[in-house]
Amino acid sequence: MQNNEEAVGNLEYNAERPHLIIPEYGRHLQKLIEQAAALTDRAERNKAARYIISVMGSLNPHLRDVPDFQHKLWDQLFIMSDFTIDVDSPYPLPNREILEQKPDRLEYPQNFPRYRFYGNNIKYMIDVANKWEDGPLKEALIIVIANHMKKSYLSWNKDTVKDDVIFEHMYELSGGRINLTSTGEELSTTIDLMKVNKKMSNKAHNATGSNIINPRQKMQRGGPRNNNQNNNRKS
Repeated sequence: MQNNEEAVGNLEYNAERPHLIIPEYGRHLQKLIEQAAALTDRAERNKAARYIISVMGSLNPHLRDVPDFQHKLWDQLFIMSDFTIDVDSPYPLPNREILEQKPDRLEYPQNFPRYRFYGNNIKYMIDVANKWEDGPLKEALIIVIANHMKKSYLSWNKDTVKDDVIFEHMYELSGGRINLTSTGEELSTTIDLMKVNKKMSNKAHNATGSNIINPRQKMQRGGPRNNNQNNNRKS
């Protein structure tokens, strides 16, 4: 009973152990690195470091053909030692500040939440049209954008929309530089745009594999018969 109590008292839980810097290599390799870093003789430390690198390489045989594989292993050796191991590396030492550097904060891309159904590409196309010189090409581009806006509007709202509404949205998104309300332009009809949306929806539906026949449908369409039917047919 006393031996069992001593064994229980000597148990070591992961929550009480030091944090693993790279958990993929396991705790045994982490301890090897700590022991190598504690060696006082530099030659022995270099020898131990080369041995650890060989062990790390054997744990990742699929990376042997990857360029700079050895360089990556040496960097990981220094990182796992918390940059405390003093050995001669054949590669430049990694920089702690660069490794701990945080990326810049990404801005939310949606600048016009009121017209979210248009998407950011429409706004980008309108900005490009604003930079073009006045002429037939710019006028044609504006009409293409307006028709695409109308198609996007119908895709999300599932209802008819007047051209004046699209023109007002384009006027707002262009910063007042594109005004089609007084030009007398007419966009594609709602029926034609709905047909285009339906055709694109069918293509997307077919691309997802929705035409796959389930086993029950296959049996109903004269698929493989069961064993009893096959036996009756043979007899």
